[in-house]
Amino acid sequence: MKEVERVKKIGYVIDEAIGYFTPDISRINHLFKVYSYAKTIGEMENLDEKMQEILEVTAVLHDIGIKVSEEKYQSSAGCYQEIEGPAIARKILEQLGYDEVFIERVCYIIAHHHTYHEIDRLDFQILVEADFLVNIDEDQMSKEAIQSIKEKIFKTRTGINYINHLYL
Repeated sequence: MKEVERVKKIGYVIDEAIGYFTPDISRINHLFKVYSYAKTIGEMENLDEKMQEILEVTAVLHDIGIKVSEEKYQSSAGCYQEIEGPAIARKILEQLGYDEVFIERVCYIIAHHHTYHEIDRLDFQILVEADFLVNIDEDQMSKEAIQSIKEKIFKTRTGINYINHLYL
């Protein structure tokens, strides 16, 4: 990894994630789509500046464990991503100068982002909604599956508005 001035800017996190996932353009595009939805929903839901920053960084890194999961377990299953992702995210964020409290929160969300009963705050809720908005399209889910996801998972006004407008 390149030597970077110790600043906290989302561009550096994105740059590290692109480098990590290259040449897998589908994973890179996925992180950009989730990031875009998460950023927008967070802003529309009026997150405070710190929670918005945590949300955006987590959105970029949420699937960072998928590469190791496929190598180690021959699977991209969410449970393996939750195991492998936090250590990789921690290394990136430490290099970029993020503080321990920030890193802990990002790693917590990454370590649970497929365990929906663990959602504990709005940053986590929005990340899950953004990921579903992208996965619904990428996985070509049925209307019935989408309706079920909406009823069981979506809670924010903006996320509900987007799932309705985009898919229902």
